[in-house]
Amino acid sequence: MLFFIILISAAKDASKDYTFLRERMVEEQIIARGISDSLVIDAMLTVKRHFFVPANLMQFVYNDNPLPIGHGQTISQPYIVAIMTELLEVKKTHRVLEVGTGSGYQAAILSLLADSVFTIEIIPELAHSAKERLKVLGYENVIVKAGDGYKGWKEHAPFDGIIVTCAPEEIPPLLLEQLSIRGRMVIPVGSYYQELILITKDSSEISEKSIIPVRFVPMIKKQ
Repeated sequence: MLFFIILISAAKDASKDYTFLRERMVEEQIIARGISDSLVIDAMLTVKRHFFVPANLMQFVYNDNPLPIGHGQTISQPYIVAIMTELLEVKKTHRVLEVGTGSGYQAAILSLLADSVFTIEIIPELAHSAKERLKVLGYENVIVKAGDGYKGWKEHAPFDGIIVTCAPEEIPPLLLEQLSIRGRMVIPVGSYYQELILITKDSSEISEKSIIPVRFVPMIKKQ
């Protein structure tokens, strides 16, 4: 905990410089590519991405690309975070499940839009550090769990929205089960070639729509 307090305090000293970079990121990488939901745009402007990357990568934090966060995982490209969030159509009354916490950046974005965010990370070290980081930063409506995302989080289901930030080869059945009626799931699917898929669910059927080609780290399953 002390480590994160020191790190975040140091980053806050440079917050004025990062504000310009964050505003430029949103203008050039997000709005210019067609993201129009004002709540998503505001969230991307508000959450300080530089608190969610390793200190040695601060110079790249607002660039148009993903960044490594350790353990073979990445923080997603800003545009991908924005488009996945917009597709989810989160409302203030919604309960959202995220699979793949990583550093906690996507969860922080969702926390400003939803009632509550439940996020699962299979790598214990990342789950622990994300939990501490989000706590220090004051994201009180985010609950972090170290566990297998393929299983979802049955105790808190059903979810109005599910967002998956790692790519399974097939859509996990338990996640479909835990999606509420009229819920939406955004998930990258595939092995080498992946597609971002929007899933919608009603009382009689589940619909899938391919959005764009993407490249995510593989979704890990506990043996």
